[in-house]
Amino acid sequence: MQDSSGTTLRRPLPAARTVGLTKVYGKGEARVVALDDVSVELESGAFTAIMGPSGSGKSTLMHCAAGLDTPTSGEVWIGDIELGHLKDKALTALRRDRVGFIFQAFNLLPTLSAEENILLPLAIAGRTPDGAWFDTVIDTVGLRDRLRHRPSELSGGQQQRVACARALVSRPDVIFADEPTGNLDSRSGAEVLAFLRRSVDEFGQSIVMVTHDPVAASHTDRVLFLADGRIVEEMREPTAERVLEQMAHLDRSAATSQGLRDHDRVAVAQEA
Repeated sequence: MQDSSGTTLRRPLPAARTVGLTKVYGKGEARVVALDDVSVELESGAFTAIMGPSGSGKSTLMHCAAGLDTPTSGEVWIGDIELGHLKDKALTALRRDRVGFIFQAFNLLPTLSAEENILLPLAIAGRTPDGAWFDTVIDTVGLRDRLRHRPSELSGGQQQRVACARALVSRPDVIFADEPTGNLDSRSGAEVLAFLRRSVDEFGQSIVMVTHDPVAASHTDRVLFLADGRIVEEMREPTAERVLEQMAHLDRSAATSQGLRDHDRVAVAQEA
């Protein structure tokens, strides 16, 4: 790729990527292929959603891409590092220093204040927070007056914003969010999604979000749709209506496939 002067430009590395990623659970008749040869680039400085019917492999893809689960085969990269070559200690350090996590259940420590929860990953790593960046994150999530409060003294939306700030404060290469609005009411969910969108637009953060919600997906730049462990569709500039239509199509396809599998099992049983 070249600019207008003819200078060759290097394409930025993806925030994360997978190559031939396969994940298999169980053996024999209990064998389940959760991911089937998935190769995908998760773009740097972009907001990506992963969607699909129940059992499609979306959470498994996120867990493997984030280094939380080990693939059966294939490669997983965070920036320029291939996770399969890392020993446990190095993998733990990479997850701590270069990856942020936001979970549906918030995962805040109840005995710590909001500020202490936000700074916990840095404290564990023995790193001193960047004061200016910390102030920027806190003002962005609107928690300045709640920093001394413990999780039990915060609303669900405030707790999730604490979790978002915790993920962002270490300036990771990529943030993985697993159903981050799943436990929130519509207003709180909208606040969290607006924060994630702003993190990408203003701070250049890379975010990958697993969600079942078309409205949540409409805040992203790109939606990857999974079915039967494979990426079957990609949507740029999604709207809630377009995402809902695609999900309905995948649900119908999944129901048809399940019906055919059930029919085959009945036929085999009758022959036996």
